[in-house]
Amino acid sequence: QRLRDLLEGRTEQLKRTRQKLRDARDTLYGHFGYQGLVGTSGPMRRVYALVDRVKDTDVPVLITGESGTGKEVVARAIHNASARGKAKMLGVNCGAIPENLLESELFGHVRGAFTGADRERKGLFRESEGGSLLLDEIGEMPFKMQAALLRVLQEKCVRPVGGNDEQPVDVRVLFATNRDLERMVKEGKFREDLYYRIHVVEIHLPALRERAEDVPQLVDYFLGLFAARYKREKKNVSRDALRRLQAYGWPGNVRQLEHVLLNAWVMSEDQELLAEDLELPDGFRSAEDRAQAAAPAARPVKKGTASQHRRDEREVILEALRSCNWNRVKAAELSGIPRRTFYRRLREYGIQ
Repeated sequence: QRLRDLLEGRTEQLKRTRQKLRDARDTLYGHFGYQGLVGTSGPMRRVYALVDRVKDTDVPVLITGESGTGKEVVARAIHNASARGKAKMLGVNCGAIPENLLESELFGHVRGAFTGADRERKGLFRESEGGSLLLDEIGEMPFKMQAALLRVLQEKCVRPVGGNDEQPVDVRVLFATNRDLERMVKEGKFREDLYYRIHVVEIHLPALRERAEDVPQLVDYFLGLFAARYKREKKNVSRDALRRLQAYGWPGNVRQLEHVLLNAWVMSEDQELLAEDLELPDGFRSAEDRAQAAAPAARPVKKGTASQHRRDEREVILEALRSCNWNRVKAAELSGIPRRTFYRRLREYGIQ
């Protein structure tokens, strides 16, 4: 009886703990928005507010922003939070498909409609029936296709290529672009009637350099993601590394940040990622980065042929290792070679 009472008590405690976890999760989502969207800055809070407004309606949404800001993530957040969330969400990059194939990709085709059409194809509109369809890079859509798309949006029916009958479709269409559609309309490169059809609600995603205060949260999110994805222990970043990440201009935005962190995460052998582990291109650097890059190395390598360069570099590394009693971290600092490059050179030169 005592054990039963104890078990019942523990069961009740477990229920309360689960409820607390659910409440904590709801609170977390309230602060950080939706899955995949990370940040508590003012610009991101405005994005979350707009997603909340449009998620339960089928009004057209135009998602704008530079490449790499997460436009597809926003589209998926809208879909998942809507009543259509249990159905499919499909997407297509309108600029990545040749004009003669885009119509078939979107609207489908009947068998024999053209050379190579040996079977019927539904097309993305009908394949995403009951769900959502993201037309990414809508500004890249050929002018002729824009007229066909406008008709589908108005009539809510599609006619497969080579077919005679129209098929009704029930799909929410979301649009994304990194181009200035309003300017394209003035230049005659985008249909004005289509622009006003899709530009009912605009959600603009800020560039990462406009929300540098979100970088620490994004870094923590991606490092946790890498640890879960590759079943490894979660790494962290040093203060200097974090300062460097926040000072950088990020021309490639969140996507570039993810790739830089993944590169450092894979190449570093340490649990903590340091500033020298971050491989950042020359552009968009902070003044501190530019000054550091301009500073001479502690131990310059002699110029000459490639083979001579490798011999000299190997000798510099060996000398640094001997001076530091084979402490690789200190030897990397002494030699003036970034730590990740230093470790790679150890493997290349067979230095154990």
